[in-house]
Amino acid sequence: MSFSIVVGSQWGDEGKGRVVDLLAEKADIVARYYGGDNAGHTVTVGERTFKLHLIPSGVIQPHTTSLLGNGMVINPSVLREEMGALKDAGVDVSPDRVKISFAAHLITPGHRALDKAREKARGDEKIGTTQRGIGPAYTTKVIRSGLRMEGMLSPPDFRVSVEKHIKAINIQLRDLYDMEPLNASRIADQYKAYAEELSPYVADVGSICDQALQAGKHLLAEGAQGTLLDLDHGTYPFVTSSTPTAPGALVGLGIGLGSVDKVIGVAKAFQTRVGEGPFPTEVFEDIAQRLRGTGEHFWDEFGTTTGRPRRVGWLDSVLLRYASRINGLSELVLTKLDILSGLDSLRICSAYKKDGEMVRELPFGPGDLSPYEPDYVDLPGWEEDIMGVRAWKNLPEQAKDYVAKVEELSGLPVRLISVGPERDQIIRR
Repeated sequence: MSFSIVVGSQWGDEGKGRVVDLLAEKADIVARYYGGDNAGHTVTVGERTFKLHLIPSGVIQPHTTSLLGNGMVINPSVLREEMGALKDAGVDVSPDRVKISFAAHLITPGHRALDKAREKARGDEKIGTTQRGIGPAYTTKVIRSGLRMEGMLSPPDFRVSVEKHIKAINIQLRDLYDMEPLNASRIADQYKAYAEELSPYVADVGSICDQALQAGKHLLAEGAQGTLLDLDHGTYPFVTSSTPTAPGALVGLGIGLGSVDKVIGVAKAFQTRVGEGPFPTEVFEDIAQRLRGTGEHFWDEFGTTTGRPRRVGWLDSVLLRYASRINGLSELVLTKLDILSGLDSLRICSAYKKDGEMVRELPFGPGDLSPYEPDYVDLPGWEEDIMGVRAWKNLPEQAKDYVAKVEELSGLPVRLISVGPERDQIIRR
C-alpha cells in the first residue's frame, strides 16, 4: 500500500501539475480531491503543453487511472472541453480510465452568475475570485440544495432538478442583485444532454481508492490551489471555498485515517499569488517585472485559469513552515529555481518583525499579516543558465547554497528541483 499526497505550499501556482505528472510515472491511480476549474495545472511534454483544470495531471501518463473525488465541484461544460482537448491530443479519457465520484457536486450557469454578481456587489472589498461559480456551488452543497453527479444517472429526473435549481437562483439574481433571470428551461435541456454523455463516468471513487490500496497499488492524490488559500487555514477571507491542504484528501476522496505514507509540498523558489490579500514579501517595479516575466524575460507568471498577472515576491519561510505544520509535510519540491538565474542578490524571509520583536511562527494563522514586516536573509545569486542541469553536483555553488538555506529555514529536505517547464528538467536528490 502506498498513498502520497501532493499539496501546494503557497498560494497556488507552485507547479503542482508538472510535479504530479512526473510522480505519476510510478503511480497506478492519480486523484483530484477538492476544488473545481478555478485550479489550473500546466504540464509540458516535448512540444505539447496541457492546461488542465479538472482532470488530474497524471492523466498524461498512459498507464494511470484518473479519479475526480467527491470533494470537487465540477462544471460539466468545462469537463467536456477538457476531455475533448485531451482526446484530440491522443490521451485516452474513456470511462475505463477516468472516473468521477457520484458525490461530487456540479457547477451550473446559475452558480457562475451568482459568483459574478456577488463579487461585483463587494466593490472595493472584492475577494478576487475566479468568478467560475466555485463558492456558490460549495454554498449550495453546504445548505443541502446542490446537484450531485449521481443525479446524472437518470437524465430525465436530472433535467427537472436542474430547472428547479435555476429557478431558485433566478429569485436571488432578480431580488438581490437586480439582474436578468437565466433561461431555466434551456439550461435544463443542456444539462440533460451532459448527463447522457457523462453518466458512464460516475463511480464510487472512495471504494476504488480503498480497493487499490488493499491491493498494494500506488495512489497519488493531487491537491488544487495552495495551503494559504485553504478555507480554514489560509489568508481568510482571501481564500478558496474548499480544503486544498493534505487532510482534505481523506475527506475529498473518501479514504480512512492511517492510509497516508508521504505528503509532498510543492513550493516555488520565490513567492507568487493571484488576486487580493496579504503578501508580506511582495516586490514591485523592476524586480517584480523580472520575476513575473514582463519585459525581455518571459516566465509565464500569469494565472493558468484567470490569465491575471501574478503578484510576486521573495520566498517566505515563515509561511512555508506554517504550511509544513498544517499539512504534515514530509519533503519539498522546489520549482522554478531557473528563474532566479542572473540575479545578483537573492532574499529569503526568515522571520517577521513586529513591534521590534522577531516572530518565527504565526500566533493566529495568516489571516491578518498587516502587523508584520519581513526580516530577510540575503544570499548571492548566480549568472549561469541552469535549465540544462540534471545533477545536483553540476549546479552553481550559489544555487546549492540557496537550496540549502531553504532546507534550513523550512526544516524539510528538498528532494526534487525543477529547472524548467519540461518533464525532464528535474534534478533529483
